[in-house]
Amino acid sequence: MDLPLPDTLATWREAPRVRAFNDRPVRASGDYVLCWLQQALRARDNPVIDAAIRLGNALGLPVLVYHGLREDYPFASDRLHRFILGGSRDVALGCARRGLACVQYVDRAAKREKGLVYRLAVQAAAVVLEDQPAFVAQWQAERVAAKAQCAVFAVNAACVVPPAALEQGVKTTSAFRRRHERMREDWYVWVEEEPTVAPYAGLLPYEPDRWGKATDADLDAVVAECAIDHALPPSAMFPPTRDEVLRRLARLTAEVLPAYAAARNDASRSEGASALSPYMHFGLVGPREIVAAVNAADAPADSRAKFIDELLSWREWFHYRARGMRVPESFERTPEWARRTLDAHAADPRPDVEPLAALVHGETRDETWNACQRQYLIDGWMHNNLRMYWVKALIRMTPDPRTGWATACYLNDRLSLDGRDPSTYGNLGWGFGEAAPGYRNLPIYGTVATRTDRSIRERPGGPEWLRNAAARPGPRLRVPEAPPADPYLTGRLPI
Repeated sequence: MDLPLPDTLATWREAPRVRAFNDRPVRASGDYVLCWLQQALRARDNPVIDAAIRLGNALGLPVLVYHGLREDYPFASDRLHRFILGGSRDVALGCARRGLACVQYVDRAAKREKGLVYRLAVQAAAVVLEDQPAFVAQWQAERVAAKAQCAVFAVNAACVVPPAALEQGVKTTSAFRRRHERMREDWYVWVEEEPTVAPYAGLLPYEPDRWGKATDADLDAVVAECAIDHALPPSAMFPPTRDEVLRRLARLTAEVLPAYAAARNDASRSEGASALSPYMHFGLVGPREIVAAVNAADAPADSRAKFIDELLSWREWFHYRARGMRVPESFERTPEWARRTLDAHAADPRPDVEPLAALVHGETRDETWNACQRQYLIDGWMHNNLRMYWVKALIRMTPDPRTGWATACYLNDRLSLDGRDPSTYGNLGWGFGEAAPGYRNLPIYGTVATRTDRSIRERPGGPEWLRNAAARPGPRLRVPEAPPADPYLTGRLPI
C-alpha cells in the first residue's frame, strides 16, 4: 500500500534543499528509508542523512545508509579510490555513533554485484540521495530515479545556501554575491536530526562490506584488488580522515586566517591556503562547518570576510551556475563570444603546443607551468593562484581551443582530488572566457584575457621555488594520444 504524505512531509518535499526526482509514491510497505551517498562522505552536518532521518522518523522506519564504489567510474585510480574509501570508513563510524545502519560495497573481482542501488530500493519506502550537478553523480541519480518504484528525493549537501533558495536566472557574480550575502545568516545554523527508530538489522539483497573497523592496510588491500589505474598513487598530502579535517580546520584558524590577506596568492607560502577543497569535494567536511570555524577564529575581520567570500561567493556561484547546465563539463558552457573569438583564432600558429604526455607529467618547455602541473600529478591538488596561470596557458599549449578545454578537463578530472566538481569546472570556464572580454585582440586568444607568470616569478624567492617545484619527481602514467573530447556528452572516457 502506498503511504500518503502527511502535512509535515509535504512541506519537507518542497523545501529548497530538497527536490523530488520522480513522481513515485512513498511506500508504506518499505523496510527502511534508503540514504544513498555518493560524495557527501560525512555522517555529521550532512543534509542528505538528516533529510533521510526526518523522513524515516515521520514514517516510523529506520534509515539505511549505503555507499558503493565501482571500478568503472571515469578515471578510477588508487588516488581516488583510496581517498573515497577513507571517507567511507569515517561515514560508517559516524553512522554507528548516530544510531544508523551503514552498509558499503566495493566492486572487485572477488565480489561482483549488479544494480545494488536498484535492489536496495526494492525494499525502500523512499530513496534519499545527493543533488550533485556535475560528473557521473547526477546521471546515476537520474537513472535510479527513473527506474525506482518508490519516491526518490535529491538533497543538496554541497552548499550553505541551496541554489534553489536563490532567485533563478542571476547572470553575474556581483549580482549573485548581493543576493547570496543577504541569505547566508539564515542558512548557517542547522538542526541535526536524531533517529527515533532502532537501526535496521533486517535482510539485505547482498552481503555488504563494512569498513567502519577497517585498518589502513585493509583499505589498501581492497584497492589493490580493483581493476583501476594503479599507476596513480594516493596523495601523501591529503590523508582521507575526519581527524585530518579537524587538524586542517584548526590550522585554518590558527595559521591561515591571520596571514590570509598577505599570503593567499603566494603558492610558495604554506600558510596561504586552507587546502580543504579535496575534503569538500568528497564531502568529508561541509561548508557550514568551515564557516562556523572561520567565524569563531581569532583573526582579523577582513581576513575572515575575504575567506568566506572566496568560499561562498565563488564556490556557491559555480554550483548555482552548474545547476542550470545540462553538462557543466562541456566546452559549450563557455560564453558564445568566447567560443567565437577562440574559434576565429583556432588556426593561428601555436609554437608552444606540447604533446599530452608532456603536459600530464609536467615536462613541457614552460617551467612555471610544469611547477603547477606537478602539484596535480604528485599531490592531487593545485594552489588557486597557480590554477589561473595553468588553465590560461593550456589554450596556447594545445592545438585548438576545444582540445585545450578537453585537456584541461582531462588533467583536472584524472589527477586532482577536487576535480570533477562544479567549482573546478567553473575555474576552467573562467580561464576560457567566463569573465569580461580583454581589451586586445591577440593571436590564439582573441579577446579572451591572457595571464602571465609575472606575479609568481617576481615574488621573493619565486624563481627558486618554481625551479624546485618543477623538478619534483612524480609517477609515470599511461597517457592516450589525445584527451577525450567532451566525453561527458559521448560517454567515451578512456584513461
